[in-house]
Amino acid sequence: QVQLVESGGGSVQAGGSLRLSCATSGLPFSDVVMGWFRQAPGKEREAVGATWTGNTYSIYDDSVEGRFTISIDKSNAILYLYMTDVKPEDTAMYYCAARKEGPGLTLLPRYYDYWGQGTQVTVSS
Repeated sequence: QVQLVESGGGSVQAGGSLRLSCATSGLPFSDVVMGWFRQAPGKEREAVGATWTGNTYSIYDDSVEGRFTISIDKSNAILYLYMTDVKPEDTAMYYCAARKEGPGLTLLPRYYDYWGQGTQVTVSS
């Protein structure tokens, strides 16, 4: 019964900001590894970042380090991605994902078990 539902995508100007949300259910939200991934047409799915909700420690891909930040709302079991200084190359479908219980924090998509439907982010110059 795990369900992940992304929202908050849209069109923004380069240099702007956007907040994506991932509403979750059926997860041990206080102790789970979750991540944000993105995929542009014709490209492989790639990591944006990942977090362990136990202490909200997060890691990020070099392409977004310093620009994107993952946070959580434990009360409502929501995972956020705060995007700042967005660039046209950030344009992609963004997905929320979660691992089954167990190790560990990773940026490899193939290790994630549950996925949302995605939300589109388009950045214009």
